[in-house]
Amino acid sequence: MDLELTEEQRIIQQTAREFAEKELAPVAAELDRGADRKIFLENLGKLAGLGFMGLSVRSEYGGAEAGSVALSVVITEIARACASTAVTVAVNNLVAELIQAAGSEEQKARHLHRICSGVYPAASLALTEPGAGSDSAALTATAVLDDGEWVLNGSKIFITSAPYAGVFAVFALTDKEAPKGKGISCFLVEAGTKGLSIGKEKHKMGQRASATNEVIFDNCRVPADALLGTLNTGFSSAAEGLAGSRINIGSLALGIGLAAMDYSAGYATQRAQFGQKISGFQAVQWMIADSYTELEAARLLLMNAAARREAGKSHTKEASMGKMFATEAANRACYSAIQILGGYGYTDHFSAERYARDARVTTIYEGTSEIQRLIIAREILRNI
Repeated sequence: MDLELTEEQRIIQQTAREFAEKELAPVAAELDRGADRKIFLENLGKLAGLGFMGLSVRSEYGGAEAGSVALSVVITEIARACASTAVTVAVNNLVAELIQAAGSEEQKARHLHRICSGVYPAASLALTEPGAGSDSAALTATAVLDDGEWVLNGSKIFITSAPYAGVFAVFALTDKEAPKGKGISCFLVEAGTKGLSIGKEKHKMGQRASATNEVIFDNCRVPADALLGTLNTGFSSAAEGLAGSRINIGSLALGIGLAAMDYSAGYATQRAQFGQKISGFQAVQWMIADSYTELEAARLLLMNAAARREAGKSHTKEASMGKMFATEAANRACYSAIQILGGYGYTDHFSAERYARDARVTTIYEGTSEIQRLIIAREILRNI
């Protein structure tokens, strides 16, 4: 099995790394502390110019057509510099892939070019509700056909990029009598549509530069052709999209974990205690060895899942394995990084504490670690 990147993928990876080091890393701490979001949005525009806002989208729709492996490595490189930017890129690509997979030619022509080019600063996925988090099939937002238009009512929570999204992929109940998970449809709702409003932004522990808001639909009317895909099959589309997105979130976590360990390992070669550099102590060496080993194992799991997805093979189990392992390994790596820095690691003068805050949510969104274990077990037991 060839686990090496292709020449094209290496070039894409290097481009992402250079951009992240030059444009994202210098402002990441500033953005985390609440700097003007204009800087953040400008960087999203630059990423669109590089083709990173539609990496798996076909070229005829304005995408880079680079595939799932390239998307994974790009998100990792971006996350090494700024996790907030990385999650925005991940969600943007998720929505673009949903539209490409299920959209009509008119929907693709209308939205994909705007998503990929940066005309839309970002795109948002509106699935999670106050009462439907891990149990996403329990959503209660509704869409009712009335006089040739769909009328949406309900609220969504924890919606990434909501204040500056150009389009929302909104999941709503369209058949209340259908079995759970069977009567859900997806709709494309453009920003500015009457009846769509953005709630107050959440103040988060980490990934602070990326906006996370409630989105409210109050008799929000959209045309009949706003339906994405087939009526009442939205939940299966969401499940397929989330499987791919879990690879991306695992890749994001990998980037954060690598950044934390690179930072702390470098610090260990400079910090002296008891008459020697702390990198000479076995306790520190073992933290470094364990963390880098786990992160490399995470990378291989994610690459396997991404390669299977790109080849059109089943990847639900592999994506969940990669997401679960990578996010938990990244959290351990970040806490090891703080431990290596000692008291300095607990202050915001050093990046380690930001990495730890940014990594924490990766075991929660796009399916908690507990949900990933359920999926993995289900997929294994199904074949026994």
